[in-house]
Amino acid sequence: MKSREQEYREIFMAEALEYYDAMSRHISELERNPTDEAALNELFRLMHNLKSNSRAMGYTQIGEAAHHMETIFGLIRSKEMTFTGLVVPVLFRGVDTIGEMIRAVGEGAELPDISQLITNLDRLVQGEEPILEDDSDEDDEDANRKLELSDLVYIQIKKLDHLLNLVGELIIDRDRVLTLSREIGNPALATAAAHFSRIADELQYSVMDARLVNVGSLLNKFPRVVRDVATAEKKDVELTIVGEDIQIDRNILQIITDALLHLVRNAVGHGLETPADRLAAGKSAQGHLTLSAQTQRDEVLLQVVDDGRGINVGNVRRKAIERGLVSQEVAANLDDDAVRAFLFEPGFSMAKEVTEISGRGVGLDVVKLAIDSLGGQLRVDSVLGEGTTFTLVLPTSIAVKGALLFELDARSYAIPLMHTDSVVSLQPTDFHVVGGLLMSRVQDENVPVVPLRNLLHNGDGPLPPAVKGELTGRQDIIIVNYSNRKLGLIVDRFLRQQDIVIKPMSKPLDTIDLFGGVTLLGSGQVCLVLDVPALTRLFLAKRP
Repeated sequence: MKSREQEYREIFMAEALEYYDAMSRHISELERNPTDEAALNELFRLMHNLKSNSRAMGYTQIGEAAHHMETIFGLIRSKEMTFTGLVVPVLFRGVDTIGEMIRAVGEGAELPDISQLITNLDRLVQGEEPILEDDSDEDDEDANRKLELSDLVYIQIKKLDHLLNLVGELIIDRDRVLTLSREIGNPALATAAAHFSRIADELQYSVMDARLVNVGSLLNKFPRVVRDVATAEKKDVELTIVGEDIQIDRNILQIITDALLHLVRNAVGHGLETPADRLAAGKSAQGHLTLSAQTQRDEVLLQVVDDGRGINVGNVRRKAIERGLVSQEVAANLDDDAVRAFLFEPGFSMAKEVTEISGRGVGLDVVKLAIDSLGGQLRVDSVLGEGTTFTLVLPTSIAVKGALLFELDARSYAIPLMHTDSVVSLQPTDFHVVGGLLMSRVQDENVPVVPLRNLLHNGDGPLPPAVKGELTGRQDIIIVNYSNRKLGLIVDRFLRQQDIVIKPMSKPLDTIDLFGGVTLLGSGQVCLVLDVPALTRLFLAKRP
């Protein structure tokens, strides 16, 4: 398995070789037409990019040569120097030297001495004549010049999207072939099916791996964002970025860009106090903001952490009651996590109310919807006066997802593992009724529980008040977790866990919010995939 350093070096080499080829082409164009501004601008840009990339990778000699060459092309571009006379051979030699250094990095060889090149470039800047050596050996070195192609290719993301969709179809067929081979019981077919399964798995992971990008490609854009917001708000903010090399599907990163931008702006603008307020609260004048990424099982966790004023849970609870989002009786029994989940409701998006709950909430419903679209989760944790943490729980891929299969009324359903907290089997004595809701103590938490069929088949009316005596025998329950809220769904029986490919529902079923799509099981049976966010919202709307 390649190390991160090796991957970065290969990416650098691919880009650097492209830069070198483009430099060689453009400097030849410039020699034919010294007033070719397009070629000159490209040479300046290429030198600038190579300088930055080389320094970032620690290849200081390449960066130094590119920096001096960039200076010369800048002078030519500003008409302070002309691409004539001895300037021409010096710059051609500079491009060749850069090519030699790039190849040396790729081969792990010692880089050539560039002291004479740097001296000549400096002399050109100072208006002095460069010192040119006998170039007869250089001419011999030039029919033996090697032409090299990069080992890496760049692929449009839409081509990878199409390839991943085809892999998804292959995964469905793989499951059907495996099911058929078990039913038929032919040893030769079973062997072929097992080989097909291994190849499909390898292809799936290879395609998914090709779509991965470093989270740092997004996180490293935030220092400027934080600086601009902090300046506008007259705040002193230190930004720390952790986990830039964590990898995630490029499309997922694209979708959460605006959401992450909003959370960061909110943290600086509303979460962190002014220097004066921080000093009055016994804190340092400088606020601290951390953007971090880490992997957890098959998920990527992105966190926005500030050490600001935190969230006043009491105010959130009061506002939720005032807006009719929850009854006073139910609100009194909600823990802090469940109360903070109200921050993601559209009713909390008004500026006046947001001010009263410590500046949190503006647009958080929109942020949550973006995360929901990926099958992810958005969580918030806070300590009043100490700070707030927003956690984005994201899948590494959006095409193939882990799911729990279960049965209800003789039909198979799937529920994404992303929203599955745990599965438990409870006896009627494990339940109690509070405010018309069925509750149970699961992992030291009071969790509301509802028969899933009541949510799916109860129409538009409210859920009937829970009656404990109606429960008989063992109850199989899936505990789902969405937006800091846990909900137990009573099903008929658990089936198994497996990877599924979720397909959009066809009309008119696509208007039913409770289902996020369909998948095809190995038996050929169509299986509905539950949408946990929609189920949770429905439960909150229909509860007694």
